[in-house]
Amino acid sequence: MSRATAPLLPKEDAREAALFFVVCALCFLAAFSGLVARAAYAAAGEWTSDVAGQITVRVRGSESDTIRAIELVKATPGIASAHVLTRAESEELLKPWLGPSGVPADLPLPHLIAAEAVHGANGVGERVGAKLNEAKIDAKVDDHAMWSADARRATDTIGLVALSAVLLLAATGVAVIAFATHATLLARRDIVELLHLTGAKDSFVAGLFERRFLMLGVQAGALGALLAFGAAAFILFAVRQADEQAWLLPQLSLSLADGLILGLSPLVAGAAAMLAAKVTVMRSLSDMV
Repeated sequence: MSRATAPLLPKEDAREAALFFVVCALCFLAAFSGLVARAAYAAAGEWTSDVAGQITVRVRGSESDTIRAIELVKATPGIASAHVLTRAESEELLKPWLGPSGVPADLPLPHLIAAEAVHGANGVGERVGAKLNEAKIDAKVDDHAMWSADARRATDTIGLVALSAVLLLAATGVAVIAFATHATLLARRDIVELLHLTGAKDSFVAGLFERRFLMLGVQAGALGALLAFGAAAFILFAVRQADEQAWLLPQLSLSLADGLILGLSPLVAGAAAMLAAKVTVMRSLSDMV
């Protein structure tokens, strides 16, 4: 068996070095896409949970209008709590855009009311707006539930695009491996035909290629996953250096879910390589006399 293995699949093959690079690159892109998709879902979950039930009312009128508005907001069914933001609280909200220097002392700020709806209540923002309109108070109501729905839709879109990218990369990898296997088989067609004609079972010949490309896929997938881990770690470090601006970006945490994505990469690559090699070899052997 070993004598047949050596000339059929020599230890070193220049063609497989290029295949190793391609599979490694595809695994890197697939694993990194998976990490980005998971980070986007996690970030959207945090964003939406932070603002769930939050309602902001911006009063354009005078101080007396703000006092009337807060009374009406508190009296609205579905409101759990509400209070007028102080100047310090308003400046804290504006700090991500204006920087640590804050708002100039002579710059007037709008009167803001922060309200929280009862958990599970729907349409509270609309009821608040209707009450303020009836009282002829010039105010704008922002119901964060609408923003949360937009964030979830955007996240679902990102996840779908990332999944499509992973599937496309996987299909490309299988096609590349199948092509390389077929080329290797053609390069040693005379030996394969000899084994075939002397009674060697197709499963024996296919097994030689399966084991070879299984190891190639696992090794290339492991290196690709390691590179994806390095890229994610670098981005995580860069985001944390952004300090107060980090909340604007999806957070890569390198959590257990990320480890699962990275760990599956070499296994899936190896299985795909082995399956592609088996199918290609069996089809080629079936055409031999």
